[in-house]
Amino acid sequence: MRPGKKNLITDVPGIRVGNASDDLLKSGVTVVVGDEPMNASVSIMGGAPGTRETDLLAADKIVQQMDALVLAGGSAFGLDAGSGVADGLRMAGRGFKVGTQRVPIVPAAILFDLLNGGNKGWQENPYKALGREALESAGTDFGLGTVGAGTGATTRTLKGGLGSASLVLDNGITVGAIVAVNALGDVVGSSGPEFWAASWEFGDEFGGLGPIGKHNPALEPGMKPGQATTLAIVATDADLTQAQCLRMATAAHDGIGRAVVPAHTPLDGDLVFSVATGARRLEDELVGTIVLGHAAAICVTRAIARGVYFARSALGDPVPTWADRYGHAISRSA
Repeated sequence: MRPGKKNLITDVPGIRVGNASDDLLKSGVTVVVGDEPMNASVSIMGGAPGTRETDLLAADKIVQQMDALVLAGGSAFGLDAGSGVADGLRMAGRGFKVGTQRVPIVPAAILFDLLNGGNKGWQENPYKALGREALESAGTDFGLGTVGAGTGATTRTLKGGLGSASLVLDNGITVGAIVAVNALGDVVGSSGPEFWAASWEFGDEFGGLGPIGKHNPALEPGMKPGQATTLAIVATDADLTQAQCLRMATAAHDGIGRAVVPAHTPLDGDLVFSVATGARRLEDELVGTIVLGHAAAICVTRAIARGVYFARSALGDPVPTWADRYGHAISRSA
């Protein structure tokens, strides 16, 4: 395995990502859209999820494919971002065909960032417009850190953010992940600056600091304003059924557990979406599914660390960025 050319989820051919950020709001939206409809599933392990249209991703439902996935800040208000994305896709002629109509399938998940110091006194819900803006900006290059759904994200002690990573397997199949990190737990050891994810790092993609020397996680996380929920999307160009997508999403939760301590708490809405474009056939479905799940988990682990590593400070932040606290220069945030 090796990282893809961009080390982003868009290394998976046919996948594009768009972000919309409002720095005054301290929130934003991230959209993952396929060039064509994709098989998808979802695995939810957090105790406080907020979602839209996730029931459609079950293997026994009539809709077998989706057009886009949305990650948004704003708690329940952020679910309206999916409507903006659906409007844009409908105008483009995308969606599930019902007679003469097209109904875009846009599952979404939200994180809680309402108490992070931003201006939340809106008269009209801003997330529908942010969703449309994110869709219209979708491409293969995008920034990490304080952008999109990670704009106002935090962790227990540091600012969170949007991260992404990829792997190309020996058989040529690509796996990628994008994660909005807004966790109740920590992503670094008690004294930092090393990340819990360090054992899975390639090169210096999040600082090259090596593993944590002393295993001393905080056992009683203190709730901070704006926290709770790690949202991930994993993607592959392998030809997977919805059931196989579910297995990949479930396995990818290992990546959250490796990078965030503690993870999957009753106050987190941790979930993983998975999508498959179907461009490459799995020669051995059993072994291939195992390998894909493992690769997806590794990508999620690395993406979480990268999201925090590339976060940038902004006026009114309730917690410092990783770079502010540990004094390392970074350049990937946008």
